[in-house]
Amino acid sequence: MTGDVATLEEAVSRIDSGSSIATGLALEHSIPFAAGHELLRQGIDDLTLIGPISDLLFDQLIGGGAVAGVRAAWAGNVSAGTGYRFREAIETGAITVEDHSNFSIALALQAGAMGVPYLPTKSLLGSDIFERSDLFREGTDPFGGDRLALVPAIEPDWAIVHAQRASPAGDAHLWGNTGITEPAIGAADNVLVTAEEIVSPEVIKSDPSRVAITRDAVTAVAECPFGAHPSPVAGYYNRDNEYYLEYSGQTKTQAAFEEWAEKWVYGVTDRAEYETLVERELGITDPTIAAEVQYGQ
Repeated sequence: MTGDVATLEEAVSRIDSGSSIATGLALEHSIPFAAGHELLRQGIDDLTLIGPISDLLFDQLIGGGAVAGVRAAWAGNVSAGTGYRFREAIETGAITVEDHSNFSIALALQAGAMGVPYLPTKSLLGSDIFERSDLFREGTDPFGGDRLALVPAIEPDWAIVHAQRASPAGDAHLWGNTGITEPAIGAADNVLVTAEEIVSPEVIKSDPSRVAITRDAVTAVAECPFGAHPSPVAGYYNRDNEYYLEYSGQTKTQAAFEEWAEKWVYGVTDRAEYETLVERELGITDPTIAAEVQYGQ
């Protein structure tokens, strides 16, 4: 595959209802909230969300009625504990949940990227995972005879990733915490990259070691400044801590969530209009500049 530049609306429209989507893969960093909100605006639903420490984006998609299931290690509001839309959906049985550890979700995606049916680990053996789920299997190391937990592969229909910059072809620079972005991209059938900037290929080529995503994996790329707010993007803007606390207070009921979403999701036409709603200054005020790197010829 070679990515092609699209508007965010066009790119997201390629995702079908019923798809499985891996996202929020860089943990609390660079979460593609803009793409998630576009999913809600387009009414793309019946989704299965896949991720590690899944932040508010999962909660918002659940509140918007877009989610059938979650495969994750944790979901909620990092700043305030629970995500009320996630919690209520669990209590009412509106969604299914497949419990993972952070490591097992990473292993499952790595297995998908490698094209193998499962990967073994010992890390789950001290937990009650086998009592809570029939997803995992017990096995025996054929070389040493040790007991193992077998984690089945996950191959998402889509991975959605937000990067600092990308070329029109889809080669992307992503720095800071990247979490499990790499295995998820390898495991997914399709990859949507949203980027703070679309830049010339020469900019990407100038720092090849920072290329975390290459065009062969990318289905579509969309320029989307401020596309990860309220999460931070290294080098572009800081985390909006107040947003997380305000969201918690404003979404305790479904009716309250819908009022919140009418302003923040359905009440804006694009990310530029969304940005006008944010009253806090989140720009980088004390940048840390990396030492220059010489590649030579």
